[in-house]
Amino acid sequence: MTTAIDTNVISALWDGGDALCKTSQNVLEEAQRTGGMVICAAVHAELLAAPGRTEEFVDRFCEEAGIVVEWELSEKVWRAAGVGFQQYAVRRGKQRDAQARRILADFLIGAHALVSGYKLLTLDAGIYQVSFPRLGIRSF
Repeated sequence: MTTAIDTNVISALWDGGDALCKTSQNVLEEAQRTGGMVICAAVHAELLAAPGRTEEFVDRFCEEAGIVVEWELSEKVWRAAGVGFQQYAVRRGKQRDAQARRILADFLIGAHALVSGYKLLTLDAGIYQVSFPRLGIRSF
């Protein structure tokens, strides 16, 4: 089965401590062996956000790692992301805790994996489990 990769997994590989970097590398290698890896355009864009990263760097990493970038997001993905984000906004409005706020990109990443029939590899399973309960998730 193809694995969609969340931004935080690749960021852990690049920016995490030694243990997190090694773990990330291991799970990415396993995902490649068991069906291949993809990222959606939102992940690619988020990876560019760190200072010093270039399109060439991100593109070369994806090519060398065997990660396919899926640039096009269908209407179904956008609609699923919108519904997930709407439900999150309602839940967030009822809570008064200090959890990190989510952005639309998080919901595009989850919706892309769900609609495409991929499992999602992430370090942040909680938001995806709640927003996309039918999505297969792998976390570490």
